[in-house]
Amino acid sequence: MCGIVGYIGNSDVVDILTNGLNTLKYRGYDSAGVALFDENKIKIYKAVGKLENLKAKLETVKSEIKNPSMGIGHIRWATHGKANEVNAHPHTSTSSDIVVVHNGIIENFKELREELTKKGCVFKSETDTEVVAHLVSEEYKTIGNLKDAVKKALVQLRGAYALCIMSINEPEHIVCARKNAPLIIGIGEGENVIASDIPAIISLTSNIIYLNDEEVAVVKKDSVSIEKFSGESVPLKIVKIAIETDAISKMGYKHYMLKEIHEQPSIVRNLLNGRIVDINSPIELPEIKMSKDVLQNISKIQIIACGTSLHAGQIGKYLIEDFAGVSAEVESASEYIYRKNTTDKNSLVIAISQSGETADTITAVKQAKEKGAYILVITNRPDSNITRYADSVLNVNAGIEVSVAATKSYTAQLLTLYLFAIYLAEVKGVDVSNFLEIKRELLSIPTKMEEVLTTEGDIEKKAEKLSGFKNVVYIGRGVNLSTAMEGALKLKEISYINANAYPAGELKHGPIALLDENMPVVSVLIPGHISYDKTISNCEEAKARNAKLITVTSSNDEKLNNLFDVIIRIPEVSNVLSPILAVIPFQLLAYYISNFLGKDVDQPRNLAKSVTVE
Repeated sequence: MCGIVGYIGNSDVVDILTNGLNTLKYRGYDSAGVALFDENKIKIYKAVGKLENLKAKLETVKSEIKNPSMGIGHIRWATHGKANEVNAHPHTSTSSDIVVVHNGIIENFKELREELTKKGCVFKSETDTEVVAHLVSEEYKTIGNLKDAVKKALVQLRGAYALCIMSINEPEHIVCARKNAPLIIGIGEGENVIASDIPAIISLTSNIIYLNDEEVAVVKKDSVSIEKFSGESVPLKIVKIAIETDAISKMGYKHYMLKEIHEQPSIVRNLLNGRIVDINSPIELPEIKMSKDVLQNISKIQIIACGTSLHAGQIGKYLIEDFAGVSAEVESASEYIYRKNTTDKNSLVIAISQSGETADTITAVKQAKEKGAYILVITNRPDSNITRYADSVLNVNAGIEVSVAATKSYTAQLLTLYLFAIYLAEVKGVDVSNFLEIKRELLSIPTKMEEVLTTEGDIEKKAEKLSGFKNVVYIGRGVNLSTAMEGALKLKEISYINANAYPAGELKHGPIALLDENMPVVSVLIPGHISYDKTISNCEEAKARNAKLITVTSSNDEKLNNLFDVIIRIPEVSNVLSPILAVIPFQLLAYYISNFLGKDVDQPRNLAKSVTVE
């Protein structure tokens, strides 16, 4: 969840650390800090709040910083202890000989803390991370070697961690390690950099090493060596990445979220390219390694995900059952992992995770794998931790998504689920003529998405009128119930307005008690399905309670003008494909309401992009 950067070399260490942390702000922004090896001392600077506060502090102490040779930095999303300067990373041992930054969670930190306190260690913070600094320091006293002390300490830890560690006694290298949390090493000329994610290194190098679980690395300015916790040496595998620095630029947009909303048509267009070669030909998904014979015999599909990915999965369930006739279940990964479930060797488990780091989803995948299930992972990060447990991986290819609120990764997940559902149906021998029109319309979706984006100015004006409400109800039916849920989630995430979504038919079974002139109702209304007239009836029920009515619709029926106070129209689209278009106005509404209210759109309070703790 947190962001880590480490650097050793001859360039400006402070600039590299702060610039790297700046690219990782989506991973946390409760506090930030750096530790610099300078003049044979380790100098630590921390600040609570956004990274800008740390930058300001570093500016005021510039005269103290001479010529650091290496350093480690951290940007925090608080898990243990409040967001304050004491709990901010880096953390040190009692004697300050060891300094640590950490991403992840140490599950047995309380027991370790008690043991270390009995040995005389003095704790300053409430964090789980501080035990690592003390533990390494205690091991160093007897071992006298940082790498070996780290290895000895790590085998005593339970949980997930990516770590960068420096010792006052070993000024020529940084030691880093990982288990169930991402960490990469960027290889330069006379310099090397360590980071939680690619954005922190792409301005320095395109050559990286992915550190694997239970590996420890010694990083010097001109060399890197890696070995397993067991002591076995690991050969270096350097991968060249092709991510451009533009990927983490706002490209003239005020916020990353707005940029990423506008990227959606091209992402969907690229995903379709090569997958639908001809509407009369089967969907091309060579990434699916499961044989067609096995796929034909799959009797149950379980979809597990969290947050926005869970909403995509709910639509995926609808599509798989509608297209392929296979029973599908959808469950939050955080619930799946704590109950007895019926996953077995005849199950296909589809795990959806934008980051590929979501701790709950990874745990669920591990459990399903142990029961013999086939694992299909849908992710935006094919190099992430979750893919290590997958039999097949479908990369949604949305590019780096910086804004915490997911937009382009959601529509990319949706499109991938449409393609998979059709693919599965074709493998199972469903009449292909059923999908000719759907494929034809899918190919037109990117252009229709662009049409929706041309109405952005009108949506912005409507958003301003809606920004004064404190509570909002969203409703939908069928395939668009999840669209309503995603719309509500986006609004609450970035504007802090209390927004909740319900099946439209459930409105009168409780939520209708909340409705009055201060509680607007937002609906998704797509003609061509039996639920259309039913949803209009539900809206009329809300109107009778004086609720302000807003709808996103593809209908041009003028009768709607008398019912709804605000109408946002999208291009004509079939009901089954409408979620890809209907979600865009909801994204724009949430964005412009948040922006009008002066909220931090890209970095909403209490949230982080990658949730690496359960």
